[in-house]
Amino acid sequence: MTWTRRGPVLLGGLAGLLVLSGCGIRATTVPVDVGAAPSRVSCDTPAQPAGESGVQGFRATVELVCGSQLVGVERVVPAPEKRSGRDPVALVAQALLEALEKQPSGEERDAGFTTGVPDGLSVAPTRQGDPAGTLRLSRKPEDLPPVALSQVVCTLAASDAVSAGPGPVVLGGPDADPPRAWECTEAVRSRPESVPTLGELVRPSASPSGG
Repeated sequence: MTWTRRGPVLLGGLAGLLVLSGCGIRATTVPVDVGAAPSRVSCDTPAQPAGESGVQGFRATVELVCGSQLVGVERVVPAPEKRSGRDPVALVAQALLEALEKQPSGEERDAGFTTGVPDGLSVAPTRQGDPAGTLRLSRKPEDLPPVALSQVVCTLAASDAVSAGPGPVVLGGPDADPPRAWECTEAVRSRPESVPTLGELVRPSASPSGG
């Protein structure tokens, strides 16, 4: 009748868990599955200040990594410096890339946020014949780490100033390779490492005069 002796043991274990739950340990809001001993992170987005005095910027949702998923963090992104001849959309996209490259604050790191976007990534000039809405990067999108590519795609897709609405983001590299389209889907957000390395090829629209 060994089951009669296991009952108190199980009850004791449950009581121990209840004691731990009242000691300030916060339950994760994003499930993290990394094996037998999962890492516990809150992924709570800290409240953002209204903005530093004298700093001009715009509010945007920047996609960071937390618990192996993408989680949007609202930030005040410094306004891009106006440059002669630069497309305003490209300037906003550049500011968003710089926000992604910036390491999370101490409060964000404590909550479990990281970024995989490498330093130095920038918006390159478009090429003649690129489809409307194309953004070319200083590196081929397919050469970026998959998580970084997911962050870029989902951050640009969420920006009203960059994206015309729901739909794919059209990206190219600094060379003559044709642009490709990537979508920010729930699958990409939940498993950013699985984003397709190569997006779907995008061709320019046919000319109205073309037969």
